[in-house]
Amino acid sequence: MTQPTAPLTRATVKLNLAGARIMLDAAESKAREIGVDMDIAIVDDGMRLLAFHRMDGAKLTSIDVAIGKAYTAAGTRLPTSRYAEAAKAGGPAFGINVSNHGNFMIVGGGLPITLPCGDTIGGIGCSSGSAEQDTEVSQAGIDALLAAIG
Repeated sequence: MTQPTAPLTRATVKLNLAGARIMLDAAESKAREIGVDMDIAIVDDGMRLLAFHRMDGAKLTSIDVAIGKAYTAAGTRLPTSRYAEAAKAGGPAFGINVSNHGNFMIVGGGLPITLPCGDTIGGIGCSSGSAEQDTEVSQAGIDALLAAIG
């Protein structure tokens, strides 16, 4: 016999603006360190935009890309780079990049914000550099948050 599932969940950990600001500051610092102005987006676990920052020299065309990367990472609980191969022509997820009203991003630079306990509380997406640079800046934001919460 299976255990009944509670109809409500309580005491879930939520990312808030204070946490997002820690991530924005660290991501911006890393972007400056590597010499690439970035668009930096952070969404909560419901894929809703929580914070956004565009550095002065960041690409205007990367605003929506950064937000889409954060959205995709939070929603799938996977790095956006995991979809590049599967989404190419003939791949098992071909066309997924036009799903979710065009918000689904398959370019590297979006990472889920996952706590050590395994809970995903949001996503961060950075854009304006190479996929590797974008990912490095996103990871710096996550690392700062995890350090702040101990």
